[in-house]
Amino acid sequence: MVLPVELPELSLEQRRQLIDVQQRFESWRAAERAFEESNKGSMTWKRVGGRQYLYRIVDRYTHKSLGPRTAETEQLKQDYMTSRTANRSRITKLRKALEKSAPINRAMGLARVPRAAAKILRALDQARLLGDGLFVVGTHALYAYEARSGLVFQPELLATTDIDFLADVRSRLVLAIEDKKRTGILAALLKADPSFTVQGDLFRAVNDEGYFVDIIRPMAKNEMMTAEYDLGGIVPAGIDGLQWLVSSPRFEASAIAEDGMPVWMSCIDPRAFALHKRWVSLQTSREPLKRRRDAAQAIAVAKAASLLGLQFDAKELSALPAKIFEGADALLAGKI
Repeated sequence: MVLPVELPELSLEQRRQLIDVQQRFESWRAAERAFEESNKGSMTWKRVGGRQYLYRIVDRYTHKSLGPRTAETEQLKQDYMTSRTANRSRITKLRKALEKSAPINRAMGLARVPRAAAKILRALDQARLLGDGLFVVGTHALYAYEARSGLVFQPELLATTDIDFLADVRSRLVLAIEDKKRTGILAALLKADPSFTVQGDLFRAVNDEGYFVDIIRPMAKNEMMTAEYDLGGIVPAGIDGLQWLVSSPRFEASAIAEDGMPVWMSCIDPRAFALHKRWVSLQTSREPLKRRRDAAQAIAVAKAASLLGLQFDAKELSALPAKIFEGADALLAGKI
């Protein structure tokens, strides 16, 4: 089957603007994270036994003494405050530059990721869940592939009212949430939109506008023990055919949301996406209209992977079943 999939590309001016914004955003994101890690808590003086001591306070449980008040500890506190102020000033300047470029991004047609999805992605990223056991799958991943390849996918390939995330329950994601070191998925979603509630099946959250967030995982050997996969109020649904997606390489990109601001995305590799969508499109049990859209997405994303110089016979895809690769050449030729 040959499908007419038209794939326009960004202009040189659009590419220049996108690259500039991506670089600025990635600098801001890295600086923000480094600041959070190195400046958790505060430094303060505490009186103990008639003397003042400098304490590094990380949280209400972690108070570390850095020694009695001396010229050295006073300088240590001063250096800490000076560095903190300078770093925060740099982060603020980078953020303002991003905000200044937002209307330009919208005017140039670069603002692609829907607002609802962007809010969710930002909340999950801030909670340190996205990219560390939780990855975008399904239609929204196309925005990441666009942002790196320079292709522009047609609206009919992108339209959706939900966003899907693949949970790698083998990772430290579950343990991190159980140990209370991170916010769970539902808590992160509620920060994005307080109207989110979990549906009866526990793998889906929906807001008051009917926007769905589905968390899925590979089917387990024993589906009677799914409660162990509770990721903070949401229990991922086991889906057949996802095991090899969990083992595929990861793909990261900074795309532009409809508000003109960048959003970081972590997805499955576009080659794995294309091969999986091709496989899905060949399943006769699936609705014909969905199968055709699956096929069109597979061809489009295979083209993006090719433009990015990603080889379908690369070693990093060795975890995928051999039968899945049978259609790689056809995809690259625009066929299923």
